[in-house]
Amino acid sequence: MKNNRNNQEKYSKKPNNRHSYQRDEPQKKKEHGQVFLRDQGIVDSIIKNATVTPTTTVMEIGCGDGFLTRAILEKTPCQKLEVFEIDEEWLNVVKKNIPSNRLSLNLINILDVDLKTYFSPQNPVVLLANLPYHITFPIMHKIQKSADLFSHGVVMVQEEVAQRLVAQTGRDAGAISHYFQHFFEFKLLTKVPPSAFEPQPKIFSRLVGFTPRATLTQIPDEENFWIFVRTCFKFPRQMLHNNLKSSKFADVELPQEFQALRAQQMSTAQFIALWNHIKALPEAA
Repeated sequence: MKNNRNNQEKYSKKPNNRHSYQRDEPQKKKEHGQVFLRDQGIVDSIIKNATVTPTTTVMEIGCGDGFLTRAILEKTPCQKLEVFEIDEEWLNVVKKNIPSNRLSLNLINILDVDLKTYFSPQNPVVLLANLPYHITFPIMHKIQKSADLFSHGVVMVQEEVAQRLVAQTGRDAGAISHYFQHFFEFKLLTKVPPSAFEPQPKIFSRLVGFTPRATLTQIPDEENFWIFVRTCFKFPRQMLHNNLKSSKFADVELPQEFQALRAQQMSTAQFIALWNHIKALPEAA
């Protein structure tokens, strides 16, 4: 019981170096998932795990009151910090409190941004951000669609999401795991307790580092391949053939090595090998 109590105290203890809210600051809005980072040690970990030089452009998504924004400007030599924020009230707080000629503030929903109008593959950016948890996967999908614009990134996500991003097989693995791992290399970094935020969420978070893959495995008819992978994971605990029997792949006879497998037991390479087998069949769609 003593160890459990010590662990509870460890994760409920408030960080020493916390930002104090001003009473005239705007209210945080649930619809935007506004949970603000308050632990300076975690901010330092974000910066430590990134490579930022005097020629680097850094991108931040959702600046909030500027807790991370200020640290990026003060603790890195970045040439420019490009911020995208959906909330005009908080954007104005940052504009007022963090004057800098290296800071560019954009009032826009990140999901509506055409990244190619801001960045160029000739000068790939570094993403440092505490991502809004309710749109983490849409944001990562947007980054994937413009992966050539990024050199690497360090982002805060839910612990459950972090585990799904890195899982190659097993219970945490899913179609979305294989999808993003095809395009990125991920690394689990610091685990973050609820006490690092204000207001405190009911979940743990995790810093995750990512780097776009320099080369991608070529997949024939790739759009349909990812539909196929999702179909295989429809009921993760069922065998592949059970998930496929109600799809357009119902008549495909699986090779012997796949007949007793569940999707969660398979690597991306195995899915691609199976897909290549299906595409080579005369009746392949």
